[in-house]
Order: sequence, then structure tokens, then C-alpha cells
Amino acid sequence: MTKPRVAVLISGRGSNMMSLIEAAAAPDFPAEIAVVISNRPDAHGLARAQACNIPTRTVDHKAHADRAAFDAALDAVLVEEQADLVCLAGFMRLLTAPFVEKWAGRMINIHPALLPSFKGLHTHERALAEGVRIHGCTVHFVTPEMDVGPILMQAAVPVLDADTPETLGARVLAQEHVIYPAALRMVADGRARLEAGRVVLDEFVLAPPALVVPPVG
Repeated sequence: MTKPRVAVLISGRGSNMMSLIEAAAAPDFPAEIAVVISNRPDAHGLARAQACNIPTRTVDHKAHADRAAFDAALDAVLVEEQADLVCLAGFMRLLTAPFVEKWAGRMINIHPALLPSFKGLHTHERALAEGVRIHGCTVHFVTPEMDVGPILMQAAVPVLDADTPETLGARVLAQEHVIYPAALRMVADGRARLEAGRVVLDEFVLAPPALVVPPVG
């Protein structure tokens, strides 16, 4: 059976991209990372993907007049690459509603906070400033409004008194690398899907190393 082809969209170093590539290298992973696409030609993640023998493409947002034109070019590349699923992994572009709606239920994102808290940027600084005791990360389906899509999976970490944005961010990132491949696995094998604006989950296995909902093995 042919595995779904996944396009990973990046803008920078590709940390979460690498977690997906490494997970998908396992023979039993139900999807293949078919291409990595960046809106920045100088994104370090492109070289990292190439080192793993993953094809790469660049769609430079600066070469397009507006967001609609960029999204049309990006969509054309996704179609050309025969992508079935799209993973945003540090992709720092807001996507237009028509693009998102076309890929509804087939495009997921990871966000470094426990949504719906701390949408947008600088999540670790804001979590410390607000004095929260639990912080974490979220994988969600992408919808036209930023960081509000139906939630697939979350992982939480404690906020320590001595934390800085860097130390807190490092603990959160470690959990991002756990739940993003796990969430992609669930979407790729049909155990998680989007129906009527909500996530429907089939059975999942237990034994998480941290507080992860739903748990992953």
C-alpha cells in the first residue's frame, strides 16, 4: 500500500522537520516525507533535509506581489509534488483562507504553547510573564484563523521558578519532537481526522513519557 506523501513547510532551521524525517525513516511509519519546502532560500533546514536525501523546493515569498500570489505558487508546488498531507514546521507565513480551505483536514501545525493560550509569537516569554505553572505545545489542524484550529495532541511541561525563556523553550521543544511525529502518524493512518470542524480520534496506545493528550506510545 502506498504511503501518503507529506510536504513539510519550513522557514528556518527545521528542528521539527528533522523529528518528522527521523520518525518517517522507520519502516512502520505510515507516511513518507516526500519534500521539504521553504519560503526562504537561506533556511538552514533545506541543507539538513538534503543531507537526509529528502528533495527540497523553495518558494520565495519575496518574489511574489502578495500573499495570494505566494499561496498560489506554493499550492502549485504541492500539487506538482503530489503531496497528500502538509506539515507546518516553523513556517513563518500566514496563509490565505482559500489555500487553507483547500487543504482542510490535510494540513497540521505545531505551536509552542498550550492552545488556546499564547497564540502567536514569543510564547515562552509570555508564559513566564503571566506566571503560569504549566506550559507546553500543541499540534492542531490548520484553519484560516491563526493558532485556533482543532487540537490533535498536546504535551505539557512544568514551569520552574528558575526558568528563562531559553530553558523553558528547550523543555517544550523536546516534547514538540515527541508529539509532532505522533500526531502525523495518527493523521496518516486514519486514527485522527477532521469532521465538521472537530477532531475525531480512534483508539490510541498508552505509555507517554510526559503529560501528553492523547497519550502516545
